Amino acid sequence: MGFFEKLKQGLSKTSKNISSKIDSVLAAFGKIDEDLFEELEEALIMADIGVDTTGEIIDRLRRDVRQGRITRPEEIKGRLVDIIGGIMEEDVEPLRLDTKPAVILMIGVNGVGKTTTAAKLAKIYKDQGKKVIFGAADTFRAAAAEQLSAWAERVGVEIIKSQQGADPAAVVFDTISAAKARGCDLIICDTAGRLHNKANLMGELAKIQKVIDAQLPEADMESLLVLDATTGQNAMNQASEFKKVTKLTGVILTKLDGTAKGGIAIPLKAEMGLPIRFVGVGEQMDDLQPFNGYDFAKALF
Repeated sequence: MGFFEKLKQGLSKTSKNISSKIDSVLAAFGKIDEDLFEELEEALIMADIGVDTTGEIIDRLRRDVRQGRITRPEEIKGRLVDIIGGIMEEDVEPLRLDTKPAVILMIGVNGVGKTTTAAKLAKIYKDQGKKVIFGAADTFRAAAAEQLSAWAERVGVEIIKSQQGADPAAVVFDTISAAKARGCDLIICDTAGRLHNKANLMGELAKIQKVIDAQLPEADMESLLVLDATTGQNAMNQASEFKKVTKLTGVILTKLDGTAKGGIAIPLKAEMGLPIRFVGVGEQMDDLQPFNGYDFAKALF
């Protein structure tokens, strides 16, 4: 199954949620007027697309109508695909992981699938021929290192870990040292599922960042926030809190296949400025897929 088919299948609940609302609105109107825009606005907001982002989308549709690009209600859906695809791809640069080693820092609260996602990422890059090493810097959660070790063995990558309660920054330091010594191309650091309202845990994240900056000042680094799509608007709250303490370079949105709230991807990009880098559309190892905004928009509708 190709990426688009997997994405379409994974987004089926979200698509049903959004498309059914929009179809019913468009079917109820024989012409485009302000009443249609009000109904459409409500449908988009109810689909977790967010108030501000919805306002931007409606404004673009109004402009298209004024300019004669849209003349009938049934043309609106196709235009929504173009608008949303454009929003998702606007000003998005590819991930930069060209240095040896490069670093991916996995960030996010407990329960979002961060450790499993780290393993799926490792497989993606190993399949590209990169030598990957894990840093088990989640030293607070019981059995976190053991869980990552099991994934490391399954994927066939190396891992650096320490005992529970150890200093996470020290684990990252050791991982960087091992990566340099062993000629690794990519370091993937799993961090604690730090509750975003706990200042001490956020402080640990800042310490990890300082170690990376000191030991690999020229390295390409991506800080990827893992979010559970099923949490809807709460994902926006998590993104807002993490943005306060670290420079995020993107989002990995997991569990898209299990939710009707996948529309949350749109305000994450439009309002938070966070590009979606990968999406999880199933439980299998190859169900983590690189994100494409236009494919996403097509699959939504």
